[in-house]
Amino acid sequence: MTPLHPTVEEVTRRIEARSKDSRAEYLEMIRSRRPKAYARTRLHEGNIAHASAGCAVIEKAQILGAGWPVIGIITAYNDMLSAHAPFESYPQIIRDAAREVNAAAQVAGGVPAMCDGVTQGQEGMELSLFSRDIIAMASAIGLSHDAFDAALHLGVCDKIVPGLVIAALRFGWLPSIFVPAGPMPSGLPNPEKVRIRQLFAEGKVGRAALLKAEAESYHSQGTCTFYGTANSNQMIMEVMGLHLPGAAFTNPGTPLRAALTRAAAQRAAAITAQGDDYRPAGELVDARSLVNAIVGLMATGGSTNHALHIPAMAAAAGLDVTLEDFADLSHVTPLMARIYPNGGADVNHFHAAGGMGFLVRELINSGLIHADASAVMGTLAGYSQEPFLKGGELAWRPAPEVSGDSDVLRPASDPFSTDGGLRLMDGPLGRGVCKVSAVKQSSRIVEAPALVFDTQEALREAFDAGRLDRDFVAVVRFQGPAANGMPELHGLSPVLGVLQDRGYKVALVTDGRMSGASGKIPAAIHVAPEAARGGPLARVRDGDIIRLDGEAGRLELKVEPSEFAARTPAEFRPNRPAMGLGREMFDLFRQAASTADCGASPFRFLGSGA
Repeated sequence: MTPLHPTVEEVTRRIEARSKDSRAEYLEMIRSRRPKAYARTRLHEGNIAHASAGCAVIEKAQILGAGWPVIGIITAYNDMLSAHAPFESYPQIIRDAAREVNAAAQVAGGVPAMCDGVTQGQEGMELSLFSRDIIAMASAIGLSHDAFDAALHLGVCDKIVPGLVIAALRFGWLPSIFVPAGPMPSGLPNPEKVRIRQLFAEGKVGRAALLKAEAESYHSQGTCTFYGTANSNQMIMEVMGLHLPGAAFTNPGTPLRAALTRAAAQRAAAITAQGDDYRPAGELVDARSLVNAIVGLMATGGSTNHALHIPAMAAAAGLDVTLEDFADLSHVTPLMARIYPNGGADVNHFHAAGGMGFLVRELINSGLIHADASAVMGTLAGYSQEPFLKGGELAWRPAPEVSGDSDVLRPASDPFSTDGGLRLMDGPLGRGVCKVSAVKQSSRIVEAPALVFDTQEALREAFDAGRLDRDFVAVVRFQGPAANGMPELHGLSPVLGVLQDRGYKVALVTDGRMSGASGKIPAAIHVAPEAARGGPLARVRDGDIIRLDGEAGRLELKVEPSEFAARTPAEFRPNRPAMGLGREMFDLFRQAASTADCGASPFRFLGSGA
């Protein structure tokens, strides 16, 4: 086997070293919860009666008699989200499959699942990031019945999967398998969708043309096909070993998808503490798993949102992951995939070209991921396979050795770029990240006067008024977790893209997010400390010269330091009170949120003070 790359080895070891005490405390906690018999035997008779009262007769008999393991299902089903609509039928599929192997399955609870595509640019987006933590807590409520021997987590999209992972790790004595639904079939090509959006931003096409393009892009059940946070989630679950091999990108409504769902249920029944292959989630996920997740993210040009989510997930297992870990792994990881917004293809094209099995094998053979990391089916070494149906039965075969389309997926020896394209940005304006994998080399360094905006709406109004036809660095502040919940600023992409296409040097600096669809504009995002907490962005003024260097990872301010320090920070004055659509209910989350580089989470699990 190829030796592990020295940087991958070093990052793994330093995560383990800085997390030694908190990880030990975490493992002690989950090991103390390991059941000596089926979980429900710890319950009193009345408790067990309640837990079985709604079951079919065959399951009720086994639950009352403690004869079968019970799988708890946490589902993010709702039929408004295209990605989650397929989950409507999953509980029955899972129950039937479990019964075949002498196990029972129950829906333990449902969790909220909001669609960032619906709320993008709307007030409801201010609840999006914190929905991750609500999902974690809602999952905990479902699992807190303490009647389950394993869990299946049904979720796909942006904050849903990280929230489910956090809960799975806090119930880390339970084996957990993540069960996706798959991407919708390809619709309108993503470059054409972007072209129509930019024409609309310029007033060259009307709303009817824009709606037609959007509807042709998002047209059926399944995940949106661009490589944003939702599909990055699925890639990460696979390289962390929480999926069955090859489960990430099989389309919904197909016989293969149904077979994978059935197999997940039966595998969950096989890895409980009462069997011979106990695989508790909290021991399965370790520093190796998290390094694999970051490397996979870099190799595929995945979502910047995971610079928030991976540290938050890691903390749930007593592990401390930093932005330096991301930056160092990005530096040695080749970019092997070109999926929109880093190219014209979508995830269906990636899957057809060789997909996850090809990617995993290439990364293992290059020494870039831990092949020995535990997975729900063996180790990650077994994930260089793809599922197929053989005589109607699920089977696995080696993934293709040659990419089916080198414009979409390449071997590690012939990548699109020698690094993963994510930069740690640091300097007098704070720390953040910049995704340069979709940014042309000539656009990665911008030095220009600042134009300061306190809302994304203010920037768009300035564009509509014709005041932005110039070189500038847009500073969009008061968009961090403490200010307004850190909504995505994806609506700025068409405006800034138009200005870049007109030949202007433009860049973005913000304490907010730009989503998994961050594109061709150099953007330093997640800048911390955020302006609402007195961070440096609160002192920036129009005309200050800012240098965003996406190559060197520097965020410089050409202002005399003593003058800058003497300035009175701008006061956070939201253009509207955080009222309506339930935003007032999230004030505690805004107050308690950690900084973006620590996951922007209202709770942390490192050390005894967790």
